[in-house]
Amino acid sequence: MNATTSTHPMNPKDRKGFTLLEILLAMFIFTVVLSTLYTAYTGTFRNVNETESQADIYRMARIALERITEDLESAYMPPHTVGLTTEEKPPQSVAFVGETALISDRSADTLLFLSRAHLVFDEEEVDATAARVAYDVRQSEEDEKVFVLYRTDTPGFEEGPEQGTGGLILCDGLHAVDFIYYDDEGREHDRWDSTNEEFKDRLPTMVSIILEFVNRRNPEAPLKFVSGVVLPMAQEGYEKAL
Repeated sequence: MNATTSTHPMNPKDRKGFTLLEILLAMFIFTVVLSTLYTAYTGTFRNVNETESQADIYRMARIALERITEDLESAYMPPHTVGLTTEEKPPQSVAFVGETALISDRSADTLLFLSRAHLVFDEEEVDATAARVAYDVRQSEEDEKVFVLYRTDTPGFEEGPEQGTGGLILCDGLHAVDFIYYDDEGREHDRWDSTNEEFKDRLPTMVSIILEFVNRRNPEAPLKFVSGVVLPMAQEGYEKAL
């Protein structure tokens, strides 16, 4: 009989596994990969949010500048009030008044004038030939460091709300709002009042609109948008006065 030799199936020399060092190294690599993926994901997500926020600001600025431009292009002085004293003018007559104002040491100018660019929101409302348009800046209820630009549109010569009340939000997220006025000789003025002798019964020939939006990425550098509007009725008025 031939003798046979058998190998024990559980021979320790045949075992294969990982050492503690290999396990720790694998865990370290796995952690690094996860951290890299998380950083890339959050960075991409943050960039997308910032890009969308910037796009919203540009869209808001475009809409606001277009609205203000249309209002100013239709600004005019009522013929029946030209030449009258302040006491002789109707109670609800409107002059072109642009005033400088500051909120928290930042420009928050206001503007009031008569315009033919009246917006009708109520179907039952009679379409007026003119409207008293007012722009004013107020602090946001959510964040006092942020400004909101309101537009008030009162048809005809109806009595409108007091300054600083009523109106609809035109745009928010603002850092500052500034209006600059130019006379027929191109001189720059930071305010305009057609009831004063200097600008008696006159409109500015051009108005510059400056909107500064809060820049979340760099608070020290607000996003600035500038536009200029020529007032056709002002040109006609100066030509008639010559």
